[in-house]
Amino acid sequence: MAALTSGEQTVKYLLFIFNFVIWLAGTAVLSIALWLRFDKATQSFFQVENSPTTFLIGVYILIVAGALMMVVGFLGCCGAIRESQCMLGLFFIFLLIIFAAEVAAGIWGLSNKDKIVEEVKQFYIQAFNNYQKTPNQIALKETLTAIQFSLQCCGTTGTIFDGASDTCPKQQGLAQLITTSCPAAIEDLFNSKMHIIGGVGIGIGVIMIFGMLFSMLLCCAIRRTRDVV
Repeated sequence: MAALTSGEQTVKYLLFIFNFVIWLAGTAVLSIALWLRFDKATQSFFQVENSPTTFLIGVYILIVAGALMMVVGFLGCCGAIRESQCMLGLFFIFLLIIFAAEVAAGIWGLSNKDKIVEEVKQFYIQAFNNYQKTPNQIALKETLTAIQFSLQCCGTTGTIFDGASDTCPKQQGLAQLITTSCPAAIEDLFNSKMHIIGGVGIGIGVIMIFGMLFSMLLCCAIRRTRDVV
């Protein structure tokens, strides 16, 4: 059995580092997703009727994606260090599936951005109106408080006279009377952050392509060394 060349050894350790980073990123994504699912501030989203399905589905997708990234990172690390063609092959397949899913999710998100924004806005307006009618509902209060504090907004008109000022973030000066309305803040959030999300997605896609190339290069190199007597 022949040994790997110095260049192939470099690819091997680069692939290990790459997958270790993927494993760490997967751990972070899974932790954030579980925090969103079980944190008291956001748990109310899963208890209130007519919650935005995009948010709920997004949280569960993050849980699955984080777990899958951890599995992929583990396969890549072990496959590189142990020089296992089987593990590297599984790593390539999983990475290809994630890449295809990312592209599909990106296309779907861009083509349905307006629909997603409108759904989230309608959910907020409905929750706000329901709270005005029944202010003793704890889940509704926690939901409105979580949205308004995270977006630094208040009500549907941006004034404390909307009827739910107890859920709004405390402001100083004139901002106590007039601030940003939450429907406007929701729309601004999606419009202002979309290019950042797109840039991060493209960056992750490029990294995945390099990961697949490195895994195939290393797999071919391992096969070559084992074919040599």
